[in-house]
Amino acid sequence: MAAIVEPTNLEPEKQTLLNQHKEKHFTAGEIVRDIIIGVSDGLTVPFALAAGLSGANATSSIVLTAGIAEVAAGAISMGLGGYLAAKSEADHYVKELKREQQEIIDVPDTEAAEVAEILAQYGVEPHEYTPVVNALRKNPQAWLDFMMKFELGLEKPDPRRALHSALTIAIAYVLGGLVPLIPYMFIPIAREAVVASVVLTLLALLIFGYAKGYFTGSKPFISAFQTALIGAIASAAAYGMAKAIHP
Repeated sequence: MAAIVEPTNLEPEKQTLLNQHKEKHFTAGEIVRDIIIGVSDGLTVPFALAAGLSGANATSSIVLTAGIAEVAAGAISMGLGGYLAAKSEADHYVKELKREQQEIIDVPDTEAAEVAEILAQYGVEPHEYTPVVNALRKNPQAWLDFMMKFELGLEKPDPRRALHSALTIAIAYVLGGLVPLIPYMFIPIAREAVVASVVLTLLALLIFGYAKGYFTGSKPFISAFQTALIGAIASAAAYGMAKAIHP
């Protein structure tokens, strides 16, 4: 999150109103995004692999072994991808922060004009934004925070974001990936286990899709249908290809 400048001269009655008002916005977007990435891939990829191997007449033990290996490799790969993505985002923020900080030192008048331009885009008149510009020029840190957020559209990332993202995606991938493999742990015949795997995984995809739609603000039932459909298409394609190659 971007650095927050604590108000020092806010009127008492306004501060009281702010203290009484409780925001109800959903603010765990990054965590939910990581969980969605991990679970969606975790449910779909091992599901398709298990269906494909079942279509090739592999035994349940082989399907289970290959599935667990894929879940382990997939969790590491997905977690590493999440870590690198978050780390790149943090590095980009630091680079732009230093550049903006130097511009405020080197060309303060130009940067002040950019503040005025930003405020003007919100309909603030010159006689209204001039005191704001002057106030920011007296507070370099607030000025820098303002430019990072409103000029560049960048939020300060959590320094632990990369590690948290990696762990969240990896754990979510493992949890999702084990679902389609559960029937193979108890049913020795793969042709029978695949039926139970399809039913169990599609049910999990429907529940996951509904939850994803609920938390992301889209229509839960449509999200559930779309998520299950994607998983079904992937597994059907893998099963069909395996059957075509190995009748």
